[in-house]
Amino acid sequence: MYAAYFGLHHRPFAITPDPEYLYLSPSHQEALAHLLYGIDEDGGFVQLTGEIGTGKTTLIRAVLAQPWEDVDIALCLNPRQSSAEFVATLCDELGVPRPADEQRIKPLVDALNQHLLATHAQGRRTVVIMDEAQALSTEVLEQVRLLTNLETHRHKLLRMIVVGQPELRHTLNRPDLRQLAQRITARYHLAPLQRTQTAEYIGHRLMVAGGRPELFTPTACRLIHRHSGGIPRLINLFCDRALLGAYSQQRTQVDRRIARRAIREVLYGDAGKLQRGVAIGLVTAGGLAILIGLSLPYLPALWSTESSEPVNDRPEPVIRTEPVPIPPQSVDDELVALDPHQGLVRLLQHWQLDPRWAETRDVCTAIEGQGLRCVSGRIDWRELLYYNRPALLTLRDRNGADRQVLLHAVQDDSTLVLHGITQTLDLTQLQQRWTGEFLLFWQPPIAAELLRLGDEGQAVSWLRQHLARIDGVYRTDPSNSFDAELEQQVRRFQEQHGLSVDGLVGTQTLLVLTGLAPEPHTPTLTTHH
Repeated sequence: MYAAYFGLHHRPFAITPDPEYLYLSPSHQEALAHLLYGIDEDGGFVQLTGEIGTGKTTLIRAVLAQPWEDVDIALCLNPRQSSAEFVATLCDELGVPRPADEQRIKPLVDALNQHLLATHAQGRRTVVIMDEAQALSTEVLEQVRLLTNLETHRHKLLRMIVVGQPELRHTLNRPDLRQLAQRITARYHLAPLQRTQTAEYIGHRLMVAGGRPELFTPTACRLIHRHSGGIPRLINLFCDRALLGAYSQQRTQVDRRIARRAIREVLYGDAGKLQRGVAIGLVTAGGLAILIGLSLPYLPALWSTESSEPVNDRPEPVIRTEPVPIPPQSVDDELVALDPHQGLVRLLQHWQLDPRWAETRDVCTAIEGQGLRCVSGRIDWRELLYYNRPALLTLRDRNGADRQVLLHAVQDDSTLVLHGITQTLDLTQLQQRWTGEFLLFWQPPIAAELLRLGDEGQAVSWLRQHLARIDGVYRTDPSNSFDAELEQQVRRFQEQHGLSVDGLVGTQTLLVLTGLAPEPHTPTLTTHH
């Protein structure tokens, strides 16, 4: 509709994974390099993860679009299969005739093995790429491990690339899958775009479509970045709607005002009314929902769509708990007249501490006697999920008053539980009211306040063990020396998880380390870490 008006060959912000539009940010370049490594390396097994909508499938399409001459690629897009169905899919992708007894796994694997031996003798490489791999069953993951055993005396016959959402990392860190995790030769987590990269991304797609980057003003680009969190799929949704809005007003440029309206339309719908699950549903195509412990009758009061505040940009967390029955029309009154100590009482109870400490002047000093510390400040959703601990969130109600609510669980399907009450809401509704402020308790795993290059001792041994545990490797006698290799490992970990990349292991890095692989009996937001 608007393409001809702006002199575009076609719509530049379609959400289909078109490799022609691939924008290679530094993170996307590194991710692409890992995929190419998985194809080139003999026996390579690569794991690529990233949040929903960051461009993983587009990268796969870019790899498939390469003019490979001696490579056969089997692409598995359906993770919901049995082991036999999975191997049968590989056979179909590679042109391997199915055996007569195709219901049993052994004849299928034998046929695949014979094919791989023949193609290897011809100098060809075979690569298996599995998208949405976070949904693969344990049965299929074990079959993947067994397929990596297909080999000659010197060479593996299959190269494996598994691509999925961040949950894939947690799945492969499970003890029962450590044999598979130990075979992964390269891992990378694809990060969202930074602010300047979002502007470059928008300009890049416009130029590919034959347009001008100046169609979006710098302030419009900044606003789109803030509300998308640098997620390309959300950027596309906002930009597509913004161009339509500019066209409808016969404007030649998308400014901040048009961009703001487009964002609100995408998040709330054309009528401006709050529609639960719209924003996240557009990203996931599955309509992920957020539970925040407030009943549906209470929504108009707390999440007023008349607020002039723009929606904050935060990535999505994930939570787990059992639903608690909600008395009809009771939550609204509870929030308006919320006891300022109620959330803190619940947090203390979560750590099995004396709830009466909530009445003390300094609860953080009180808990230090139990070996705990307070961590507070401002944070985004991604960090909060990585910290993986119950937290007090400061929410601002429609009257401008701040209320502290305990986020104590994150459930599958992006479900939040606050104050022990379960309710489905759009994540954006929570972000409107959350100031970004938080308070949580944690138990430092080591006595050292900071670990750095050159340090030695048990704390360094613990650090090595914990990093190995997150990677699915189990060390029995780790070195107690913080050497240059360990510093590089720390830097990679920090980069993958959005931390300051300085090679120093302080509170933030330790919080994420222990959040991803918590110790037993530690209160956590999630149950699958």
